[in-house]
Amino acid sequence: MEEILKYFPNLTPEQISQFEQLEVVYQEWNAKINVISRKDIHELYVKHVLHSLGIAKVMEFVPGSSVMDVGTGGGFPGIPLAIMFPETKFYLIDIIAKKIRVVNEVIQALGLTNVVAEQKRAETVEEKFDFIVSRAVTNMPDFVKWIRHKTKKENHHEFENGILYLKGGDLTEELQDFPKAVQFDLSNIFDDEFFETKKVVYLPLKYKG
Repeated sequence: MEEILKYFPNLTPEQISQFEQLEVVYQEWNAKINVISRKDIHELYVKHVLHSLGIAKVMEFVPGSSVMDVGTGGGFPGIPLAIMFPETKFYLIDIIAKKIRVVNEVIQALGLTNVVAEQKRAETVEEKFDFIVSRAVTNMPDFVKWIRHKTKKENHHEFENGILYLKGGDLTEELQDFPKAVQFDLSNIFDDEFFETKKVVYLPLKYKG
């Protein structure tokens, strides 16, 4: 929790309380349904929560905006971002039912009113969003195929509507067909060695009705 406050010192008391609850809730549910690897559950705040919040260092979602988290797994990056941006609506999807069950239990335990989680494939979602976030669920070409035509027409942020993707390693080959993609190195933002090769990739998507 100290790591979160180190990089986000202006959290409200409610946000601090919600972030503090994450460890207890995830440990309880992970013992029943394994959604986070056993070795990572003890490093929840750095490897999952802070990693998710790397997106918050790149983009500040405005009140009233909407974000879809594709392949949310145990709720990352969607849950930490929903705590950070309580006036933004988050829609978390995953194809694995047990993971969505855990996510919904976390949402309920924390009293989050700005999050909906469902078992669903991205291709079947009909709504449109300001941004689509994810954490390394697949390569970028396939991901773009899953979520194209799902961004809103109107832009309300500093960046045009599009993708904010957490990924690691050398992405030169993966992004060669996306010249507008911008990489933000999380090693320039967070000190922990875990972030040495971690990035947020921003890719604007043109609106298509």
